[in-house]
Amino acid sequence: MPDVRAMWSNRTFEAIVGAAYDYGIEHEWVAMTVGRALFGTDAGRIYASINAIGALPDGAAVLDVPCGGGIALRGVRSGQRVRYVAADISVTMLDRSRRRAAGRGLDMVEFVEADIERLPFPDAEFDLAVCFNGLHCLPDPPAAVREIARCLKPGGRLIGDCVVRSERLRSDAWLVGARAAGIFGPSGTADELRDWFTAAGLDLEVFELSGAVAHFVATTDE
Repeated sequence: MPDVRAMWSNRTFEAIVGAAYDYGIEHEWVAMTVGRALFGTDAGRIYASINAIGALPDGAAVLDVPCGGGIALRGVRSGQRVRYVAADISVTMLDRSRRRAAGRGLDMVEFVEADIERLPFPDAEFDLAVCFNGLHCLPDPPAAVREIARCLKPGGRLIGDCVVRSERLRSDAWLVGARAAGIFGPSGTADELRDWFTAAGLDLEVFELSGAVAHFVATTDE
């Protein structure tokens, strides 16, 4: 299987695959159509989850990882005073996110090139972490969950979604091809995803399947 980390760091790969993904997730009608066709899911749930960012009080700290092209930036309220860190292993995705932030006038966003499995942040740094469409792209998703949990403050939340195995035959066929192409990592089943959160010391407040996509809200202990 190709090295997923190397693939998503490759500028040529990113210029093709990353651009296609970014276009699809930014245009809701595309995401809704592809989501239903490939994964039997309602992609609109992602956009609803993003609204949690806007509900944060001023002074809160947000980690968006992997940030991709900056889809979650749409959740920031006008005039909201939060610390927002957008991290990704892909320089090309960070460039897209940087342009999107500039277009929205979000000059407070920090951009960090980082591997989600080895985040360059201290323990207990963030009130909220968002991880949309990321875990299934990683070579070691349990390690990523542990790292995000480490970076959350007591009572902090992790909100996100990911594709899981063994829910739909069509989705599983897509996952096999995506792994062979180096787009996705090994991913996991819904039960394995739950275990990753538990092993990282996170409590699941929400865990719901929409087709082959799991949506979750997990918290650290107070």
